[in-house]
Amino acid sequence: MSGSGADGRHFLQIPGPTNVPDRILRAIDHPTIDHRGPAFAKLGKRVLAGMQWVFRCRGPVFIYPSSGTGAWEAALVNTLSPGDRVLMYETGHFATLWKNIAVKLGLQPEFLASDWRRGADAAQIEARLRGDKDHAIKAVCVVHNETSTGCVSPIAAVRKAIDAARHPALFMVDTISSLASIDYRHDEWGVDVTVGGSQKGLMLPPGLAFNATSEKALAASKTARLPRSYWSWEEMSGPNAAGFFPYTPATNLLFGLAEAITMLEEMGLEAVFARHARHGEATRRAVRAWGLELLCVDPNHYSSSLTAVLMPAGHDADAFRKVVLENFNMSLGNGLSKVAGKVFRIGHLGDFNDLMLAGTLAGIEMGLALAGVPHKKGGVQAALDYLAGARQSAEPKKMAARR
Repeated sequence: MSGSGADGRHFLQIPGPTNVPDRILRAIDHPTIDHRGPAFAKLGKRVLAGMQWVFRCRGPVFIYPSSGTGAWEAALVNTLSPGDRVLMYETGHFATLWKNIAVKLGLQPEFLASDWRRGADAAQIEARLRGDKDHAIKAVCVVHNETSTGCVSPIAAVRKAIDAARHPALFMVDTISSLASIDYRHDEWGVDVTVGGSQKGLMLPPGLAFNATSEKALAASKTARLPRSYWSWEEMSGPNAAGFFPYTPATNLLFGLAEAITMLEEMGLEAVFARHARHGEATRRAVRAWGLELLCVDPNHYSSSLTAVLMPAGHDADAFRKVVLENFNMSLGNGLSKVAGKVFRIGHLGDFNDLMLAGTLAGIEMGLALAGVPHKKGGVQAALDYLAGARQSAEPKKMAARR
């Protein structure tokens, strides 16, 4: 809920759920149709094929009416058996939650610890897999973009590490806050199960979750012994082939998903990734100009979806966020678990443009002053200078393309 400064549209600058474009809202605002009829079959085939394009995969993509948490569980229960060892990397709060699900399901996760200030270390994963001479580890699970920290893991490098160790473990990746925002290639990077959600780069409300699969993952599902019913890929496969689902799907969200896929096709994924990268860099320049510190310390792991900012000692991030909400009707992301009260997170993903980012950063700069947080002025100007320069450098390329 917005604060007292409620004039104008609320700025939802958390790293998801993100702003939902009017085109998608209008698509969702569609009369409910028969989910067993021919019109729905056409819709089902459209979104199932479209999501293969988004994930860049040839194998099936399974769509669930759930949050991303459901997709985490689906990835595990469809491929693993009770007592299986799973190698996971502690990139932050959401990697920890995925690990906790594995524990509750009766798996044995091994959690490689980190300081939450960088993505997964491929060399550390390779070393652990080389030490697993009996191949007791059945899966490696990594979060691509850790939403709690703003750190990206090098998925292609992790795949190379698994191959270098000559290890047969399945490779599972969470892309909940990177899908359709940061370059991701399921097939090319040799991922077996990719987890996704609707409420971030796909520009939809919460409520849909995804498993993109490989042939190896599908084969593993034939012998996996964890109990599954609602999440079963096998239950989905038959109906999906005809565009249907084994239970009542989130019909109107699927109308929205079809529109989101169309919008991404119109923009082009490369252009979408470039826009997110531009906004991430502009935001980091603003943070540095303010004299504040980024939570992510490795430039190779900077996120294009969000930026997590450390508060100066003695200042509470949640108190600052409250000032921004009450004065400027803008929501910023809070710090989670280990970094609660220590960081605020700026979401710059999904349906977003340069002017929206400028307004976001202006609200933060004014909020820093009102909250008495030590900082320097000029963060907004630093971001504007970068954005204008990026536009100018891109213009000759556009002119050449038009010719």
